[in-house]
Amino acid sequence: MQCPSCQHTDSRVLESRAADSGKSVRRRRECLNCEFRFTTYERVETMPITVLKRNGNRETFSRTKLLHGLGRACEKTGVSAERLETVVDDLEAILQQRSNRDITSQEIGELVLEQLKDLSEVAYVRFASVYRQFQGISDFVSTLEGMHTPKGKLAAV
Repeated sequence: MQCPSCQHTDSRVLESRAADSGKSVRRRRECLNCEFRFTTYERVETMPITVLKRNGNRETFSRTKLLHGLGRACEKTGVSAERLETVVDDLEAILQQRSNRDITSQEIGELVLEQLKDLSEVAYVRFASVYRQFQGISDFVSTLEGMHTPKGKLAAV
């Protein structure tokens, strides 16, 4: 590791600890030449995921964009930001495990809806209305009817 102060390539590790919920390692280092102390992070390198949009465009998967969409759907529902981060972490892990690096926006939307169904019914309907491009009240009604509980009653929305 090259020292940011003197560019010397030898350093020693003073301390290592898990960071980002165990997804990376934070290391405190000291340059053996000038004794400058600095921090490095070690992360697993992941292959980029390409999202195939409805309009035919391709773009790199954006964790931030997904988190923003979930945040909008979950506004005023009591779902914490930490819980949304966990949902995005889980979804990203699912996508990283796939052998195919290309995924359609429809597949991502369905994965999100699966997570939201158990998390918040209000957020589920909100997200579905944007993702499935609802055109009118009949789209809302059919979605609500699809949320029947096993006992045949409509889930509280």
